[in-house]
Amino acid sequence: MPISLQLVDKSGKAPRPGPSPKEKDPFLPEEPPASPPPVTLGRQRSILVVDDNPVVLKAFELKLKASGFKVTTISNGAAVAASAEQINAELIILDINFPPGGGGGGMQWSGFTIVQWVRRFPELAAIPVILITGEDVAKHREKARDAGVVAIFQKPINAKELLEAILQTLGDKPISTPLPAKA
Repeated sequence: MPISLQLVDKSGKAPRPGPSPKEKDPFLPEEPPASPPPVTLGRQRSILVVDDNPVVLKAFELKLKASGFKVTTISNGAAVAASAEQINAELIILDINFPPGGGGGGMQWSGFTIVQWVRRFPELAAIPVILITGEDVAKHREKARDAGVVAIFQKPINAKELLEAILQTLGDKPISTPLPAKA
């Protein structure tokens, strides 16, 4: 038995299930680029990434910083508004699903309740939001559109498409796959 399981077994606590395959690497494998993305691409623009999974947060941080963005990551849904204000976030990347009690504040948070909460603050209401989820995007597309988010991506995410969406949202480049207009 691996040492990590022995330690868990001796503690008397049930072993925590491992991350789902979608949570191990939130990005699709990429073709090696001819040259790395220029670090100036993001121009140190401030992005807040919110997810309950530390592996996802670290992966986003590394990808976005490599493209020149200033990245702040948090796992607490209840802290999004305060964090966005503190770092002057220009964009929020937000997971849809948070575990029960995982958002803090005694409330059951989801990406949609967080968007509603942030929109109540006049100084934060205009910050664009990109949603991410391990579920089928079609399940959430209409609700995302109604919430006013700029894009929604299913994990694992195509990093190039995410970067295009970020740059288009921040006014730097056209997006190739916009969120469909409401019918």
